[in-house]
Amino acid sequence: MQPYFYKCFHCQSEFSSSEIEDNFHYLCPECGKASKNMPLQGILLIQYDYQQIAKRYTREFFLKQPPGQFWKYPDLWPLRKHPEEDGRIFADIQNEELMSVALPPNKIHPFNWNGSSLMLMDDTNNPTFSYKDRASILVALKSRQLGINEIAAASTGNAGSSLAGICTRLGLTARLFLPESIPEAKLMQSLAYGAKIHLVKGDYDLAFDLCLEFSEKMGWYNRNTALNPLTIEGKKSAAYDIFIEAKGKIPDYIFVPVGDGVIIGGIFKGFRELQQLGVIESLPRLVAVQSSGSDALVRYMEKSEFTYRPANTLADSISAGAPRNLYHAASAVQESNGFALRVEDSEIVEAQRTLARQTGILAEPAAAAGFAGYLKASSEQIISKNKTAMLLITGSGLKDSDSLKRLHRIPQPMDENYWRQQLKEKISL
Repeated sequence: MQPYFYKCFHCQSEFSSSEIEDNFHYLCPECGKASKNMPLQGILLIQYDYQQIAKRYTREFFLKQPPGQFWKYPDLWPLRKHPEEDGRIFADIQNEELMSVALPPNKIHPFNWNGSSLMLMDDTNNPTFSYKDRASILVALKSRQLGINEIAAASTGNAGSSLAGICTRLGLTARLFLPESIPEAKLMQSLAYGAKIHLVKGDYDLAFDLCLEFSEKMGWYNRNTALNPLTIEGKKSAAYDIFIEAKGKIPDYIFVPVGDGVIIGGIFKGFRELQQLGVIESLPRLVAVQSSGSDALVRYMEKSEFTYRPANTLADSISAGAPRNLYHAASAVQESNGFALRVEDSEIVEAQRTLARQTGILAEPAAAAGFAGYLKASSEQIISKNKTAMLLITGSGLKDSDSLKRLHRIPQPMDENYWRQQLKEKISL
C-alpha cells in the first residue's frame, strides 16, 4: 500500500510521493504556476488510504490520544516511518526531538458572550506563540528527512518567527524574506532565534516571489505558505486537536482569520479527513474573516474572479494582496457550507481589547479578527444564538507591541512626592 500520494487541487492529477519529493516539486507538475501577484495554480494536497486507516484510527482511538502530539497517529502524516521496531516513530528523527516541538494541551476555553456559547482555541502558547508552528514543525521534520539543513520562507512575521524557532530546536537554519513593514517584535523574535534575515524593501507579495527565486537557485527547502504542500498539511492538525480536546463535540461554526488562506484550507482538510475516516458525521461551518483592507477572498467569493489589490491593514498576519491559497480556501468555505465576511480595522482593534479584558487572552490584531467577525455575524443575525461557535486565536499580542500602543495610553512616571500626596489625600487611583 502506498502510504500517501499527492493530488492536484486544480486538475486532479495524482502523483506518487517519490515523484514529487525526489524532484522537489512544490506545485502540480502538470498545471502548477506561481505568477506575480496571483494566487497559486496547481497546489498539491496530500492524500492517504483512508479506507485502510479507518480500520485502526476509530473515533474511540482519537479520543484516547493527547492533543498536540500528531505523531501518535503517524499514518496521517507524510513522513517516512522508521523501518525498525526500536521505539522510534519516524526515520531520521529522534522521539526526543518530536517532544521538543510538541504543542501544549488545554487550548480550548469556554466563554459565554451575551448568552451565546463560545469556545476559544488558543494557539498563543505554542512554542513560538502562533498557529504557524503547526506548519513549521511538519516542514522542518520533512526537511530533516530530505537531508536539507536550510529552509527559506517569506513571511509577514509569524510564519518566519515560527520557522526560526522550530529550526533552532531541530538544529536547522531558517532564511527569512520579510517585508519592510514587519512588526519590530516579530523581527526581533526571528533574530533572537538566529534566523538569517533578508529584509525586502516592498510588500509581502514581493518577498514571496524573491523567496521562490532564491530557494530554487540556492537549493534551500521552501516553506512558503500554500506553495509547500506540507504547510496546508501541518495546519490540519488543529482539526484533530479540536476533536480530541472537545471530546468529539465539535462546534457548529469556526471563525478563522484569513490572509493567504492556508489555515482555513488546512483545518478544512483535517475535518474532511475525520469525516472520511468515519470519526465525525458532518463538518463544522467555516467562516473566513478578513480585514476590509485585505479582503481578496471575500471579493473573490462575491464576484467569482480575482483582481489584485495591494493589501493595507494593521493586521499584518492576514495582510495579503494575492492570497496564495485563494482557490482552495474558497472551496473550504463553500464545501463546509460556511461564509466569508470583512471587518474594519477599527472593529479588529476593539475586538482585541475586548478579548484581553474579558478572557485574559492577549491576541494580536489578526488573531482578534475572528472575534470581530463573530461579533458582526451575531449582530447581523447571520448565526443564531443557540449555535456553538469557536474562535481560532492564532497569535499572541506580544508579537505586535505597536498594536497595543494604539489601544492603551502609557502612563507617565511620577515622583515619590506625587504618590505620597495621592495617598495623603486618599485620591482614587
